[in-house]
Amino acid sequence: CGQAAVFHGAGQPLEIQRFRLPELSDGEALVRIECCTLCRSDLHTIGGKREASTPLILGHEILGRLVAAPAPLFDLNGQPVQAGDRISWSIIVACEQCYFCQHGLPQKCKRLYKYGHQDFDAERPFSGGLATHCQLVRNTSLVRVPDTLPDHVACPVNCATATTAAAWRMAGSLRDTSIVIIGAGMLGLTAAAMAGHLGASQIHVTDIDPRRADFARKFGGNETDLNRVLDRTDGRGADLVLDTSGSPDAIDQAIKYQRIGGQLNILGAVHPGRPLSIRADDIVRRMLRIVGVHNYAPVDLQCALEFLVATHHQFPFDQRVQREYCLQDVNDAVADAMSGNGFRIAIRP
Repeated sequence: CGQAAVFHGAGQPLEIQRFRLPELSDGEALVRIECCTLCRSDLHTIGGKREASTPLILGHEILGRLVAAPAPLFDLNGQPVQAGDRISWSIIVACEQCYFCQHGLPQKCKRLYKYGHQDFDAERPFSGGLATHCQLVRNTSLVRVPDTLPDHVACPVNCATATTAAAWRMAGSLRDTSIVIIGAGMLGLTAAAMAGHLGASQIHVTDIDPRRADFARKFGGNETDLNRVLDRTDGRGADLVLDTSGSPDAIDQAIKYQRIGGQLNILGAVHPGRPLSIRADDIVRRMLRIVGVHNYAPVDLQCALEFLVATHHQFPFDQRVQREYCLQDVNDAVADAMSGNGFRIAIRP
């Protein structure tokens, strides 16, 4: 048997329950979870800001070791994965056959399976990271994680890091560009570090909390005062603006810092908010591009892992996880995360 923390609804404590380990079919796998970090989307669900069917096993920033697989299993590089290997895997599993899968949007698959967000199934209950085990379904994209990469650095690879990789992939080349990043949370810090790694020359990071904005300097953010963006770009504005905050007020302000022909990528707005106030003629006359980024494709997970392996000694990624709890104390962990006193809280079975 294994254990899982079951979410029954907003305002209710998560309940530790025991379940039989599943029988596996070809293409599936069983993973023993070593660590899971709480993402903001988990907290939005627990707090009632994000709709979800219940019961539910939350948690998707998962790191684990392969226990068993009935058939040969391979990572995104085509290399075999063996029992005992340390792995992470894509949040989403796509059918690879529907219209969106065939047009480069697997994260919008019509038959999407999503770890940590999946409808509860008594036959396969281990579908999220707040548990001792996770059952990987057929066609799950996975990567082998080197033992040299610390747990707290590796856990967000399949969420914040991969989503950031998707955002920058959709932005095109960052070489010698001026970047504005709105929000210095997990996504913003990761985006700053990755932008520098990809060759951006100016990285402006802002946050309503000046302490977070200042912390972004450790991740390559070289300016926190957005009033200097125009000065440092000869009055043009930023080539690329990335909003990770999800705040309509912040996005309205962000548009002001785009140069003519510049691009705004929005990836923080994942729950309903007020409409934006941008004018259509402003978009047309300034030839602006606005791109929504939601989740990512498998290629972004591979890029995210390679980025962390290459740079984890350069940036204090481990400092983004402040505290750690055992699974039995999951409600204390949630309360801690809800307090906002940190970027991530980790949970170990």
